[in-house]
Amino acid sequence: MARALRKRIARKRRHIRVREKVGGNAEIPRLNVYRSLRHIYAQLIDDYSGHTLVSASTLDPSLQGQLTVSGNREAARRVGELLAQKALEKGIERAVFDRGGYLYHGRVKALAEGARSKGLKF
Repeated sequence: MARALRKRIARKRRHIRVREKVGGNAEIPRLNVYRSLRHIYAQLIDDYSGHTLVSASTLDPSLQGQLTVSGNREAARRVGELLAQKALEKGIERAVFDRGGYLYHGRVKALAEGARSKGLKF
C-alpha cells in the first residue's frame, strides 16, 4: 500500500474516533476544519439539525484581496478570525473544536488561535 494512501486512511480513522466523542448543537456548534494543499475551510455545524451555521475559507470573497498565498499559516489564521467574526455576529460565542483528524499543529493550530483571538471560545 502506498504511503499516501496509508496516511489518508490513518487520518480518516482519527477523524472517526474524534467524531464519536465530539458533537455540536445550536448553542455550542462543532468547529470543523478541512485543509487541502491550497486552501483551508472551517465550518460551525449544528449536528442535531445537520445544518452549517457559519462557514469561512480561503476562497471567501472578503479574503481574496488580502491573501497572497492561500495555503499557509497566515491564511489559516485569517480564516479563523473571519469565522469567529461571523459567529459572533450570529450570537455564537462558544464551539467544540473538531480538528478533522489532523494534528493540532501548523495551519490547524493557526486557524484555532485566530478564532480564539477574535473571541470564539473552545
